[in-house]
Amino acid sequence: MDVCAGAGGLALGLEQAGFDPVLLLDNKTVACETLRLNRPEWHVLEMDLREFDPAEHPQTYDVDLLSAGLPRVKSSATAARAETDEEKRLLEAAVLLAHGVQPRALLIENVPGLVDSDAFEPLRAFVHEELEHLGYRLSWFVLNAADFGVPQDRKQGVLVALKAPYFDLFRPPAPTVEEHVSVGTALGKSMAQRGWAGADAWAAQALSVAPTLVGGSDNRGGADLGPTGTKKAWARMGVNGGSLADEVPGPDQDDASGMIRLTVPQTALLQSFPTDWHVAGKKTLRYRQIGHASPPPVGKALGEAIAEALGGP
Repeated sequence: MDVCAGAGGLALGLEQAGFDPVLLLDNKTVACETLRLNRPEWHVLEMDLREFDPAEHPQTYDVDLLSAGLPRVKSSATAARAETDEEKRLLEAAVLLAHGVQPRALLIENVPGLVDSDAFEPLRAFVHEELEHLGYRLSWFVLNAADFGVPQDRKQGVLVALKAPYFDLFRPPAPTVEEHVSVGTALGKSMAQRGWAGADAWAAQALSVAPTLVGGSDNRGGADLGPTGTKKAWARMGVNGGSLADEVPGPDQDDASGMIRLTVPQTALLQSFPTDWHVAGKKTLRYRQIGHASPPPVGKALGEAIAEALGGP
């Protein structure tokens, strides 16, 4: 069972690791459209996690895995704010759902600070108290998506909780690539697809991984690639991060400015979504879903590690 499923990045990775979801849940209409568009056979439920009652969906009882790519809790700089923050309430709801569903394993993916920041200690204490009471043992760790072939510096805080008989068999996934994939390598082919003569030269200088993609708030304006520091990092790779383009550069692209804009499908490539994964909605809503997603290769690596542990006693 996958909650706060969003554009399906985590669910897709877990599917690639062999998990078959009995139910996916999200409270956003457009995210549910994305999930149904790509996997019509999946049972997708549009509702708030905090209102979900497993008694009304008995197929969720005793699943192997309950997964949650939750909205990001506040950064360590603002974590002392009111405990009623929606992101924290959703994380707590995902943990409490384990009481009803009783999965053999629980996977929560969120900000790196959730793993070790002092500001999140009360939240970790809540998680430990609730899950250890149910017979789970917990592993907290941080992964960088770049270590799994994703062309992006994207650190993710991860909690994996397993019922005691399986815990000693679990190991956090090890990196799957020896060298990080650069932005130029990831996007070079797409940059050239409309005949832009400067595509190869641009790709040759875009030698680093991308900064972390951020989808932004539902209350923000249009799509852009992030705050000022992130835009400066993009500018060093010849990318204007102030907005997204409707199409990749064509043969009439003026190379004099040295700056191009990315398209929404290119941001999906930076999250390592397959090219046949379609995201519903208009441009800003599509980018928001992509920016908030968990890259599928990370989900696959986590799923394989959990599956290996569950294959034990």
